[in-house]
Amino acid sequence: MDSEKANMSEKVSDVSVNVESYKGDERQHSDHTKRVLNARQVQLFSIGGTIGTSIFVAIGSALVHGGPLSLLLAYASWCSVIFCVNECQAEMVCLLPIESSFNRFASRWVDRAFGAATSWNYWICMIALFNFEITAFTAVVTFWTDDIHPAVFPVVLLTAYALLNLWSAKFFGETEFWISLMKVFLITGLLIMTFFLMVGVNPQRDAFGFRFWRDPGPMAEYISTGDLGRFQGFFACLLSAGFAVAGPDMLSIIAGEAKAPRRIMPKAFRTVFVRLILFFVLGSLAVGILVPYNDPILNAAISEGKPGAARSPYVAALIRLNVPVLPHIINAMILTSIFSAGNAFLFNGSRTLHGIALDGFAPSFIRHTNRNGVPWVAVAITLALGLLSFLQVNESSSKVLDWFINVSTSAQLVTWIAMCITWIRWNAAMKAQGISRDILPYKSRFQPYGAWYALIVSATITFFNGYYVFLKDGWVTADFIFAYGSVFIFMAVYVYVKLLRRSPFVSSTEADLFSGKKEIDEYEAMLTDEPPTTRWQRILRWLF
Repeated sequence: MDSEKANMSEKVSDVSVNVESYKGDERQHSDHTKRVLNARQVQLFSIGGTIGTSIFVAIGSALVHGGPLSLLLAYASWCSVIFCVNECQAEMVCLLPIESSFNRFASRWVDRAFGAATSWNYWICMIALFNFEITAFTAVVTFWTDDIHPAVFPVVLLTAYALLNLWSAKFFGETEFWISLMKVFLITGLLIMTFFLMVGVNPQRDAFGFRFWRDPGPMAEYISTGDLGRFQGFFACLLSAGFAVAGPDMLSIIAGEAKAPRRIMPKAFRTVFVRLILFFVLGSLAVGILVPYNDPILNAAISEGKPGAARSPYVAALIRLNVPVLPHIINAMILTSIFSAGNAFLFNGSRTLHGIALDGFAPSFIRHTNRNGVPWVAVAITLALGLLSFLQVNESSSKVLDWFINVSTSAQLVTWIAMCITWIRWNAAMKAQGISRDILPYKSRFQPYGAWYALIVSATITFFNGYYVFLKDGWVTADFIFAYGSVFIFMAVYVYVKLLRRSPFVSSTEADLFSGKKEIDEYEAMLTDEPPTTRWQRILRWLF
């Protein structure tokens, strides 16, 4: 082991690096951003950023299409894929916690053209998700009233996001911490509420238990009938999970602005499994318990294109059981969750665009940061594209939401594929250069099988993502574009950069595995671990 570490040190020392300046407690090494986010902010961002409209509202459509068993199996299956992707990212990011890491890793360890395509694809994904949350916010408000013009809320939200993101990442981090903490309480409260409702603690004294798994049944038929229809229902649930379940990307993006990343990031990555089980697997189980897939309230809301909380299975269950007040409280908390998710997607999108510029695939002026290390040009551009949410002014918000869901689902699938390919090439380079994974700050589990499993499953779902347009009388050009547009954009960017830059495929023996590591090592060595002095600080240290 000692000889391996010595060998690694020799390899690192041979790498030419640019050591950037350190500034007080906000020292930076990662280009122009600053490390100002502490452990609790990083942890709650990684949790809260994945909890948005999808798990509270959009999941209702999946239940209607597939039924409770299909929903549970689909979400559990997809969580296993995301867990494997998370393990891939954890190894690489904990070694080199740089800004916009997974996009830039793709350039270093696969091919610069591949990195450019990965980065632009992910940025498009963040733009779609950012607009989705803004549109969803407006839609959820209509649960109370539809007298307010739909253009009002995008203006209010974009203004609030600008105030939180254009000056300092500290404002963003602290806001996300508290709102994300509330989201954790919300989803935990919904799970507890589900238990009490199912055992009869409701105004109707109805202990319904797993009744809806028997009547109307565990699996719904979708598009077709019989076994084929039930499988198509399961696949619809799988696509819903592909949109809803995420996480590794957010940790990878925020790593470049985390204080003490070698201590913080491994802990954050290790908690992903717990979050996947608690929020998504148990959440999908709760939805299947509360509402039958043929629930008239939920089905009417979906078939009539009603927006927002009207499509939430939680709200539908509370209305059916005549539970007063609580639907309004849940709706208000869902609004804060949506606001937080939009904030997270703006952060991710702006950092991704900044990373694209740093790698030379976008105009150089986008690299500019303010004195607090915020890439304000990238934030402003990403923020401006939030104006796409004004599409809801001329179209129904439910239709616009479906557009953004389809675009982001396709782009996210491509992102997971790219992450797995990057890890596979990185692992090949580690082997070719004689470096053992045993000396890494984080050694992932189930590798390399996990990476190949996630790659194959993600690629298969991507291929069949828009299968329904090829069925009889199913062709809709817009649906085809939304289902496969991200794949075509990825390929177009890859070919364009390949031809323009003539970038070679990175050889395993020549892959640059350690540039940037020396700066991080020096930064970590300069940190002093101050012991907690108050009870609150001790609690935070234990939790995060």
